[in-house]
Amino acid sequence: MSLRQMEYFLAVVEEASFTRAAELLHVTQPALSHQIKALEKAVGGALLERLPRGVRLTVMGRAFLPHAERSVRSAAQARRAARAAAGAEGGELHIATVHPIAVGILPDVFARWRDTHPGVGLVLHEYATTDALEEQIERGTADLAVGPPPPHWSGPVVPIGAEDIVLVVPFDDPLAGRASVRLHELADRPWVRCAMEAVVEGRPFLDWACARAGFEPRTAVRTEHTSTAVRMAAAGVGVATAPAHVVRGAVGEDCAVLTVDPPWRRELAVFSRVELTGAAAAFAELLTMCRPPGVPASGTSGHR
Repeated sequence: MSLRQMEYFLAVVEEASFTRAAELLHVTQPALSHQIKALEKAVGGALLERLPRGVRLTVMGRAFLPHAERSVRSAAQARRAARAAAGAEGGELHIATVHPIAVGILPDVFARWRDTHPGVGLVLHEYATTDALEEQIERGTADLAVGPPPPHWSGPVVPIGAEDIVLVVPFDDPLAGRASVRLHELADRPWVRCAMEAVVEGRPFLDWACARAGFEPRTAVRTEHTSTAVRMAAAGVGVATAPAHVVRGAVGEDCAVLTVDPPWRRELAVFSRVELTGAAAAFAELLTMCRPPGVPASGTSGHR
């Protein structure tokens, strides 16, 4: 079987039609059908069921699909890596991360990259959770990921420092004039929770931390994005937790920021399926130079 055959197969699945797939691929329908039949012969059975109106995957096709997707993505990744390593004009580096890091850390890094590597473009893939981030990197969607280091990762992992996790309250909050707060002092407060919250010992981080402080947090609202949670907290909806760099990027000076005593920090790393070379290695080095302030976390937070 060939990479082209797998690309043709994926196009037919995506379009659910040989006719539309042939148009998309700029080939004739008989040529497309011939390649699909050759692929099915190579794997030993039918991958697609031809219907009067369209096609659908067979049992073999459903099993074959994720492997074909990974192969095609890996080939595209290999082409990007080769061009980026050579600094070729039009080369691309695909970077995956979660929204808080995209908002708070990567803009400055991307700006520096454009100054030092103008021939290598950057493509950013954002995900809601670190689970989704790890899954997409495993599938070959991007060349590297930036986020909390996965607990069980077989590929290279390059530590880049740590992010400080802070509390956000409005300016008129009674605690706004303080630099830090003990968590038990917030036992009666409502909280703004985010879907991107880390998980520790099988529990959302805030539930875990508050339980250790002797109370259960009362949730006022749940959001999808950390920057939204920060905005809600600044407006007085409830206390929110967020990386310090997101607070600066999301609302600037429109809220009061408190550190927790003892401080909360979370490790960050660059990780990939394969060894970092060329542009990928250069980007990891640049990110390490631009690492957020702080020291590596020591277990006060976890990964999701």
